[in-house]
Amino acid sequence: MSTTSTAVQSMRLGANRLHNGDWEFLVWAPNSKSVSLNILGRNDPVRMLAQPHGYHNAVVGNLPHDARYLYRLEDGRELPDPASRFQPEGVHEPSQLVDTQSFRWTDNNWKGIRLEDSIFYEVHVGTYTREGTFDALIPHLKDLADLGITVVEIMPIAQFPGSRNWGYDGVYPFATQNSYGGPDAFHRFVDAAHAHGLAVALDVVYNHLGPEGNYLSAFGPYFTGHYRTPWGDAINYDGPDSDEVRRFFIENALYWMEDLHIDALRLDAVHGIFDFGARHFLAELKSRVDELSDKLGRSLYLIAESDLNDSRLLHDTEHGGYGLDAQWSDDFHHSVHTLLTGENRGYYADFGGIAHLAATLEGGWCYRGQYSVHRERRHGNSPQGLAPSQFVVCNQNHDQVGNRAAGDRLSALVSFEALKLAAGITLLSPFLPLLFMGEEYGESAPFQYFTSHGDHDLVEAVRRGRREEFASFGWHDIVPDPQDEETFWRSHLTLSSKQKEPHRTIYRLYQELIHLRKSLGLGIAHSHSVQQLGGRALLLTYEDSPRSAILFNFAESHSEMHNVGLPGNWKVLLNSAATSWRGPDQNVGISLNFSSPDGIGIFPYSFLALQQFQ
Repeated sequence: MSTTSTAVQSMRLGANRLHNGDWEFLVWAPNSKSVSLNILGRNDPVRMLAQPHGYHNAVVGNLPHDARYLYRLEDGRELPDPASRFQPEGVHEPSQLVDTQSFRWTDNNWKGIRLEDSIFYEVHVGTYTREGTFDALIPHLKDLADLGITVVEIMPIAQFPGSRNWGYDGVYPFATQNSYGGPDAFHRFVDAAHAHGLAVALDVVYNHLGPEGNYLSAFGPYFTGHYRTPWGDAINYDGPDSDEVRRFFIENALYWMEDLHIDALRLDAVHGIFDFGARHFLAELKSRVDELSDKLGRSLYLIAESDLNDSRLLHDTEHGGYGLDAQWSDDFHHSVHTLLTGENRGYYADFGGIAHLAATLEGGWCYRGQYSVHRERRHGNSPQGLAPSQFVVCNQNHDQVGNRAAGDRLSALVSFEALKLAAGITLLSPFLPLLFMGEEYGESAPFQYFTSHGDHDLVEAVRRGRREEFASFGWHDIVPDPQDEETFWRSHLTLSSKQKEPHRTIYRLYQELIHLRKSLGLGIAHSHSVQQLGGRALLLTYEDSPRSAILFNFAESHSEMHNVGLPGNWKVLLNSAATSWRGPDQNVGISLNFSSPDGIGIFPYSFLALQQFQ
């Protein structure tokens, strides 16, 4: 519990419209004894009232709805609001008022979706359409719903420098990116998504802020030199004055969920959140989100990205955990990727065999305390007791594609049959699947790393860092210049591709796999088992009534399956090698019996989805 006074606790950070039409401003600035509010167009700044623990506030009436303002600190600097809702001219310019209560929502009956029903679809707003805006995304929501997607996951939209960025360099956590259309456009997007039955997840970054336009240190000790992240100074979650820093980021999460109706937050790289206090920031955040969920009467979720394989993220607080709802599983991606591509450099050195994938399918991740060659130490702990619906898995995402030297997608690395196999293992796994935009039709355009920084030194540092980053993977491609606008345009989707072959077949397959996943109830807490079949194949069985099973063959050759533990008769639900999926198998049967002395033949890089019948 923060020691901040009750009066200040009842206020909201930033500029907020009161019921009588006045605007209340609240800023935490312990580094400045006095703070004035400079409203553009008015002659005299408003001196703010100093409050306990470094807060300053003011109430001002008769302001235009789009008035712009800056905070003047004791040293004379005039800076944007750390909790700004909108930066219409970018990270260095004045903040603008946003009345988030004035939008007329039409989603009053929206209650969210069950986590176990989630099929995530990750989107970068700037490259999904040529316009690169929220409004331009809205017409595509129907197609995503028709595909079977249930959650649209938006990469970070907190205001970043320039107009081209992945979003992880954001410096105003409350402000919706101006080049995407700002907060009004985002309201329209979320409302439209809910109208199509789609939940919206938002990627938020609580482990660091970007360097350009980051003025938080002028206001207070938001950062600490006690820890370091790969991306810059760590956020101060456990040092002096950390109560107010924690409040800032918790209030940010609640803002997205309450004011902008977001259903889930994907917490970026939580291994970069350092907190050695008795109550971890993530546990406190989860508690506050649960309270908000009860208040609003709709489902709200927190999903972590983590490099730790640490079950504490997911276990409840009574068992020493933080109680988060789910986390990404990198082990799943790495296991599938190495089997399909044969890559074995960098973190891929820890994977490559069917046993790695089998272990991941059994429990959520593979490394549970055993030695990691890549890390040169033991890695992870046991996921025992965790449900499959607590793991989000993928065969592609923004990191695994964009953090390759050339940003090449899986469609550029493997055969057509292997691409179908990747779709099958992801969508028919017991976990929650995530698709990366364009994956569903085999998009061939790369997704490369791009920026539009205004600081020359920073531009050069990013260029140098990108080249150095790929050394451990042995990638000697020419690394695209992140600052070059062409890098950004190369990364745009070619949505018209899904009307052409072979993209159309891939799209049909994804649609059928999602339908099959839903009809079999995968992701719900059904028991499943995994059996290795030789060195490159495995059997995934769901012990429901009727039983279903999927045979996956990651071998480059035809495999004969004998004594696989599937007695009785089985109906073929989907054969990825069938000619109907542009595959080589012309003798497609509708049923199988594994007691046949000849066994069952499985084509290279293919899978069979089966259901038992009497």
